Amino acid sequence: MSATPVADLTARRLRARLAHAQSSGRLPSVVAGLVRDGEPVWFDSYGDPAVPGHDTSDVQYRIGSITKTMTAVLVLQLVRDGRIALDDPASVVLGDVGYADRSVRTLLAHSSGMQSEPAGSWWERSEGVSWDELVAAHDGSGAVFPAHQEFHYSNLGYALLGELAARLLGTTWWEAVTTRVLTPLGMTRTSYLPEGAAAQGWSVHPYESTLVAEPATDTGALAPAGQVWATITDLARYATFLLDGHPDVLSAAELRQAFGPQSGNPKDGVRYAHGLGFQLFPGGSGTLAGHTGSMPGFLATCLVDRGRRVGGVVLANATVGYSPAALVTELLDELERCEPTVDAPWRPSAPLPPELAGVPGVWHWGNTPIVFTMEATELVGRRGGVELYRFAVVDGRVVGRSGYHAGEEVHVVRRADGSVGHLEIATFVYTRTPYDPEAPIPGGHPG
Repeated sequence: MSATPVADLTARRLRARLAHAQSSGRLPSVVAGLVRDGEPVWFDSYGDPAVPGHDTSDVQYRIGSITKTMTAVLVLQLVRDGRIALDDPASVVLGDVGYADRSVRTLLAHSSGMQSEPAGSWWERSEGVSWDELVAAHDGSGAVFPAHQEFHYSNLGYALLGELAARLLGTTWWEAVTTRVLTPLGMTRTSYLPEGAAAQGWSVHPYESTLVAEPATDTGALAPAGQVWATITDLARYATFLLDGHPDVLSAAELRQAFGPQSGNPKDGVRYAHGLGFQLFPGGSGTLAGHTGSMPGFLATCLVDRGRRVGGVVLANATVGYSPAALVTELLDELERCEPTVDAPWRPSAPLPPELAGVPGVWHWGNTPIVFTMEATELVGRRGGVELYRFAVVDGRVVGRSGYHAGEEVHVVRRADGSVGHLEIATFVYTRTPYDPEAPIPGGHPG
């Protein structure tokens, strides 16, 4: 399926959103893009050109903490390849240095409890230090929470993850990002330091509305937390990867695991969670996944809605102003209002696997009827039309894919003649008739 560019009226409404953000947020320039069904469908910019006379789609901006997702991708590749486990302490690679007792999982999910910022001057505005200098300044005593207690964002934690990946791969962090992420995705205008046409980062004076130039530093050992520069077109390619996966980077299934909630904060409730390197916000069809970014003079966001097969990216050259995450969310909502998501076509299922012979139909948990039907290769259970569970045949076993029974095996209990008597999933028993007395507990009427 190829994506169709947005209609003129949609483009006008999207531009109005972009213009409002630029004007009310006092952003010197802002560029944005949307992808749908694996292809870009809209790009636009507003404000004075960041580089006059140059194509705005080819101008680099600093993407800040979106860099962290690239570091996370490297680490998740290493986990997939068996080089390290999520619950291994970082010390198995980094040795006895501060905070290396934290697990890879907690570092990715910002649940390690370690301090948010490195000691010393403000790292984002300072020339970076080496790994040895960073380690010498942190003995692990600056932790603010016990590990696993709650989400606490840590730039320092991603310095550890970047060094871990570099050592396991026998190269530098940036070389690993280039060869294992950027090159396969065709992100040729993404770089460590600005190259070619690049925006100047600005801070806007709060009262005079004048511009103050911000520095473009090399952050050294903190680079895995926020160093990278990219164009809006490259960032749109990255959004497409987050939607669909890539065989040479991470698959869609592996990204789905990375987008699973790992940590949160009691104050945030269900308004925010963090996965394995990715931020999770409520919105769209349910959840928007990706990351925001900021560095002196720059704001950025890349978020995707996998349910609607769309993604949005924003880059601006201002230290503060309009929230780029809010702008992406607004653009995605406007796109859905103007051009609603088209459902994937229904297609008949393949022949029923022998493991599921006789299973589709109505089953009862006690008195509660649940309809099990095949959808493509999966068995889906619904009550009152609402999806409860999904199951698939994996290596001859029927295994839960989603819902309460995710990961559990379905035992199809057959009678002597081969017909299905009942289904057992852990202690749940499903029968063809309510409280079937021939089935084990809860078979038989409770009275």
